[in-house]
Formats: sequence, C-alpha cells, structure tokens
Amino acid sequence: MTVIGGRTPVASTFERPSTALGGPQGNERLTAATGAVLLLLFAVEGVTILFLGQLLTLHFFIGLLLTGPVCLKTGSTGYRSYRYYTGSPAYRRKGPPAPLLRVLGPLVVATSVAVLGTGVALALLGPGTGPVPVLLLHKASFVCWIAVMTVHVLAYVWRLPHLIGTDLRRRPARHGIVAPWRAGRWSLLAVALGAGLAVALAGVHLASGWSR
Repeated sequence: MTVIGGRTPVASTFERPSTALGGPQGNERLTAATGAVLLLLFAVEGVTILFLGQLLTLHFFIGLLLTGPVCLKTGSTGYRSYRYYTGSPAYRRKGPPAPLLRVLGPLVVATSVAVLGTGVALALLGPGTGPVPVLLLHKASFVCWIAVMTVHVLAYVWRLPHLIGTDLRRRPARHGIVAPWRAGRWSLLAVALGAGLAVALAGVHLASGWSR
C-alpha cells in the first residue's frame, strides 16, 4: 500500500491483480473447499467398495462424478506451485508446503489420476478389457492412492473447518470485509461438480455391462 500526500492509500501495481483473484489465500480456500467435497465423495466411494455387488452402479456414478472436482483440485494446487516457482511475491511470502507434503503432492495427483483413469477405462472397455490387465491396474493404483492420501488427509483435514468457515461467513471477523473473489471460487467448485455430474450421468449406464 502507498500513501501519497495524505490521500487514501492505494494498492501497488503487483498487489491489485492478486487481490482481484483472491491471491494465495483465495487459492488456499478454493483448494480446501474442493478437498472437503472430494473427501466426502471418496468416503461414499469407499462404502460402495465394501458392498460392490449391491452398489456397483453407485460406485460407477461416484467414480465418474469425481472427475470434475479432482481436475479442479489438481488445477488449484498446480497453479499455486506455478506462481510460487515463477516468483510471484504474494505466493513467495505464503511459502511452500512442508517438505514431506511437497514430495507427496505429485504422488497424490499421480495416484488420483491413475485410479480415475483406470476406472473410466474399465467403464468404457467393459469386462472384456483384452490383454491389458486394467482391473489389476485399477486395484493396484487404488492401494497406492490410499497410502499417500492417508498422510495427505491427516496433514490437512484439521485446517478445513477454519478455511471453509472463513470463506462462508458474510463478513470474516479478521478484517470485517468479504473475502476477495469468494463468489468466483464457489462458482468454480459448482462448475466442477456440474461437469462431473454430466460425465456421471452420461456414463453410469456402462455399469450394466459389469452387472451382467
């Protein structure tokens, strides 16, 4: 902020775009909200695994629905890394995650993409997947995903209530103003869920091939 001749302070050039987009705080809140949605959906998906014979269609539906939020969370975390490593002042001040979480980040993305990718492949190919053991790859990637996600969730889940609650309050207590770009963040999450829902509705009928 700069004061000129006693006039009202104005934001410096580099601060204005960051505030308009929510900056690192906005990115963190978007990632937290998306992570909470994913945590809920993955929990439901985990229940369907226990009763796969009865809940196979729901398993397919939730798996396809996850594609939208997973893409959004990958994008938000990737954007934070990009801004940090390209020298954005606001993101540099925010700092990187802890070293262990920096190592786990790419593994979380890779295993999530592997689980969803092999799941979509199974839906499209059906039981006759040919010589490629897609079902085995799906199960193996799921085991790897569980391992890295357990650490990831334990590291971040305690922060979710505060981050989401702060963003939902009409006037956050700290500054008494609405958080920048809040409507845009929640709109992005709604679009991601809508995209996932469209994929799920379009592809859930493929479960019938596995039911037979």
